[in-house]
Amino acid sequence: MNKRKLAPILSAFIWGSGQFFLCKQRIKGLIFFLIQFLVIGIELISGYWPEYFAGMIPDFNIRIYGGFFTRGIWGLRTLGEVPGVEGGDHSTLLMVNGIIVLLILIIVGLIYIWNIVDAYRTAKRVEETQQYITSKQYAKRLYQKSFAYIILAPIGILVLFVNFMPILFAFLTAFTNYNRDHLPPANLLDWVGFSNFAKLLKVPVWTSTFLQVLIWTLVWSVVATFSTYFLGMFQAMLLNSKCVKFKSIYRGIMILPWAIPQMISLLVFKNLLNSQFGPLNQFLLNIGLIHERIPFLTDPFVARITVIVVNLWLGFPMYMIMIQGVLSNIDHSLIEAAEIDGAGTIKVFTKITLPLVSKATAPLVVMNLAANFNGFGSIFFLTDGGPTNASLQFAGDTDILISWIYKLTLNQQIYDMAAVMSIILFIFIGSISFWNFRRTRAFKEVDD
Repeated sequence: MNKRKLAPILSAFIWGSGQFFLCKQRIKGLIFFLIQFLVIGIELISGYWPEYFAGMIPDFNIRIYGGFFTRGIWGLRTLGEVPGVEGGDHSTLLMVNGIIVLLILIIVGLIYIWNIVDAYRTAKRVEETQQYITSKQYAKRLYQKSFAYIILAPIGILVLFVNFMPILFAFLTAFTNYNRDHLPPANLLDWVGFSNFAKLLKVPVWTSTFLQVLIWTLVWSVVATFSTYFLGMFQAMLLNSKCVKFKSIYRGIMILPWAIPQMISLLVFKNLLNSQFGPLNQFLLNIGLIHERIPFLTDPFVARITVIVVNLWLGFPMYMIMIQGVLSNIDHSLIEAAEIDGAGTIKVFTKITLPLVSKATAPLVVMNLAANFNGFGSIFFLTDGGPTNASLQFAGDTDILISWIYKLTLNQQIYDMAAVMSIILFIFIGSISFWNFRRTRAFKEVDD
């Protein structure tokens, strides 16, 4: 058997042995072997495998005697077998541990595949060139060829455990019965498959609530994004006009809503627009402009208009500042040439200014659209999702998906259905953002 066939077979059983014995890459072979030794050692030391192999444990139970990896996979598969606070299994902790083990095993598996492929390629190169490359030379080549990946690898691993693990936990929760009737550690969780998704489609109150909240979320996201964008653009063009004097003063005044913490502004608006005791209603009554109080936050339709208008007040300064920067960098010779050719103000705006501004700001608009889809603060601090609607399942008339998820989890402890909503929200935002980013010219230029 030639080296290119024998080396990967050896490395498949004893990591790095193909590189060590056949390709004379001692250090690299040892590193691969140490990784294998470390993984097996952790499993043996953290469990009772030596006692089992010595015949000291006749009735071996992974729940009690398993090691770090086997017990983690067992916990993820079963979510526990013994309920109870003392001595029982905690299903959510078992799920978290299982996810950590699963991610570690995926990384170990990738290293294992790399070990086999590397053994084959190294042996093949030795056969073709009849030259052996030392581990030091290999490391130097790897560093030069994959410098960016080596630098990014620690960040990638950190993102995997800090960002991806909670997403995976939420994803798996959607397939369990984790709710107020099954709270660990007093109760164990069970895998229920797609029954939570089916409940969303088959139980009328869940279906109607989901559709109503989803439609309002879409309306809110689109209107909140583009209303702030175009008002910001309008203000930026006004401030960019030669006719405007004292621009810095106007700019400072306009940016105030953005400079104040949003939560404080929303709480002020909540008191200002209070239907019974709010000073705005009282002032309008005193001057005779209205004869009864306006239900800013208690009428479903008016409340939705109110949150959009308040968001417009809070959001337009960011776009104003950003678009002002874009306008100051536009080549004015283009506008002067168009004006010499007879183009009017509207034509200059539609043919030159708007395309250039849109090209520069499109990625930010897409990101802002996704942010408004998850605009929890704007809804929660102003209306708390209200006014209350008895026909909806734990949702108010101004609730968007993310605020409804908040109520399902913290108020109602219906974690399984909240996880289903989170998955749908993630798929929806991810799909729209990806599709929009791919269509954005700025990102196409980066890809090119």
